[in-house]
Amino acid sequence: MNVERAVDPYDWGALLRLLQNSFAYMDGRIDPPTSLHKMDEVKLAEISKNSEIWVIHKGREPIATVNLVPKSGFLYLGKLAISPDYQGKGLARVLVNHACMRAALLGLSQVQLEVRIELNENHRVFAGLGFRKIAEGSHPGFEKITEITMAKDVNGENT
Repeated sequence: MNVERAVDPYDWGALLRLLQNSFAYMDGRIDPPTSLHKMDEVKLAEISKNSEIWVIHKGREPIATVNLVPKSGFLYLGKLAISPDYQGKGLARVLVNHACMRAALLGLSQVQLEVRIELNENHRVFAGLGFRKIAEGSHPGFEKITEITMAKDVNGENT
């Protein structure tokens, strides 16, 4: 599967639909709700100018995506989404491996991500992809833990 970077001109509407469909199962399960409810095509295109949005297509349709943002000492992996029709086919592994390759090319030793505390199935998926929990955190305005941070060393070892 080819992983291609989404840059203008791009069908941001198709990518937004992929994200919304992939994250729909979280509605009513996570608090606060996903930031995708505030996202539109213009915002998605703007995000692509300050980060790397990578996409796997089937034909012209995006079926998997991830957003990568270089930070100090690590590459942040966000909004990993797989079309419900293509889940369980190894696409998350393809995107995580791509993120590790990008981190290495950028001279970064680790990939990190945040997972909502309520989504235990995602904790297991990311653990199976080599990530380990390194921290817990809360969204602004919340006293309870709302997310965990997970990390994967680019060289394959965990912290």
